[in-house]
Amino acid sequence: MTQNSNATYREKNTKAGSKHLSLKTLLTGASLAALLASSGCATSSLLESGNQVVTTQSTKNILSEDQIVAFGRPAQALPKMPNATMVIVGEKNSYVLTQGGTEMVSLLTNLTPKNIQVDNEMNFYVPNNDGYFQGEMKLSYAKLKDEFKRSDYQFFLQNNGKECTSASDQRINAQRFCFSVPVKGAIYPQVSNLSLIQSNYRPLTKPYMVSFYTQAQQNQVTRSGANSAQKLVLLPFALAFDVITFPFQLLEQ
Repeated sequence: MTQNSNATYREKNTKAGSKHLSLKTLLTGASLAALLASSGCATSSLLESGNQVVTTQSTKNILSEDQIVAFGRPAQALPKMPNATMVIVGEKNSYVLTQGGTEMVSLLTNLTPKNIQVDNEMNFYVPNNDGYFQGEMKLSYAKLKDEFKRSDYQFFLQNNGKECTSASDQRINAQRFCFSVPVKGAIYPQVSNLSLIQSNYRPLTKPYMVSFYTQAQQNQVTRSGANSAQKLVLLPFALAFDVITFPFQLLEQ
């Protein structure tokens, strides 16, 4: 091959390589543009914040915690609350169940009190902090296997009881059933006859607490900031009332 031929060949390869490089660069640029377009607001936020990382997360804010004194039912019908069937009596406030209360009353009044254990993790969600809450109440019921009757098992079936026998139960030949009741309710002031209830109830061997929380969206820009404290809001029309307690005492687990 002559010298002119070699020069011509190298010139063609150089042009082809340049053309290939330009095409690759164009494709890479298009891919990057598509990526930026698909990232939408997140990309805009990142650029506008001067390269600071902006994240949004949901935080759990505890609005109130209260110690439970007793379970009961309103002594009289509550205005605007026709379905108020059960009350969790707290030291600070009263928590009236408007949904799930009937099921809880059935469990607490039909099962032998000494064999009932109430879940100590009673956390209720207050979506709008407007005096209304929702959540679940959980309890378990355990006895020695030879103490159960056919009617007991029928009651468990009717009330969605699920066997949850633990290894500790098995060692003493006992059987346990667990109940989870979805509830909704409203927050009222402290019951009028709290002092009388406290005088009739022996002190609990350990505290049973109830807590209320809400979820808040919080923007964080490279550093975390504490949310301003919020207080639990009661219903605007809620008034104190008397409560009739169940013949039931929370027992130590």
